[in-house]
Amino acid sequence: MMILLLIPVAAVFSQNQPLTKTQAKPPLCPILPTPAFKDGEELNYLIHYGFITGGTASITLKLEKFGGMDVFHAVGKGQTTGLAKKLFHVVDIYESFFDINSNFPLKSKRDITEGNYKYYNEVYFNHLNNTIKSQKSGEHKVPENILDMVSAFFYVRRIDLSKYKGGEIIYVDTYFGDEVFPFYIIFKNREVVSTEMGKFRCLRFVPIVEPGRIFKESDDMTFWLSDDENKVPVRIKFDMIVGSFKCDLVSYKNTQYDMVSRLTEK
Repeated sequence: MMILLLIPVAAVFSQNQPLTKTQAKPPLCPILPTPAFKDGEELNYLIHYGFITGGTASITLKLEKFGGMDVFHAVGKGQTTGLAKKLFHVVDIYESFFDINSNFPLKSKRDITEGNYKYYNEVYFNHLNNTIKSQKSGEHKVPENILDMVSAFFYVRRIDLSKYKGGEIIYVDTYFGDEVFPFYIIFKNREVVSTEMGKFRCLRFVPIVEPGRIFKESDDMTFWLSDDENKVPVRIKFDMIVGSFKCDLVSYKNTQYDMVSRLTEK
């Protein structure tokens, strides 16, 4: 599943186990009334396999209307480049239309091209009766406050993390690949991360993944958010059975707030 090398967050969802009826879940973390992002935000990344740059990823955000409601339309795109593209051509696109106030998705799209494999699906969310309607599999009951993969990414950015000390757990239910998945993230600590753009003060998180086919240990994925009001992903790193991979922020524009976490520039 090549998207794991291009949009590493997908690895969390694909490796977690579906939520069972007997599992108790933590309460949903409240979100801040003002989003940590705005219309026109654009984040760009390079994916490195050791010293080799094998792909690019981007996340863009636009304010739009959907069903008469104000929504953010987020698009996450990953693709292979250079030699990696010649070996295995990949263009993966994930989209979400989510409410600007609640952050709950109304629609999600997944458009995958990986070599000869193609996959396309659209999912519509009804939060009044807690159902989704998938083009692939029809209508299903889901837990309340369900998110898709992309809106979950923006949900985490809307949580007030200023008082987090270490060990706090963020939990959401997500709908991915026509299944419900739990998403657990543990906040570890604050630290400075050095990138091609310079040094950033960051918040370090470890999502809990399922060891086995892709990951050796449950904490083999780590991501760092900028330690400011934007909470922009600065780096995602994961250690897999086949080696270590890193996705680094290389440019950003139209952030909601100044990136005061950026300490130095290169």
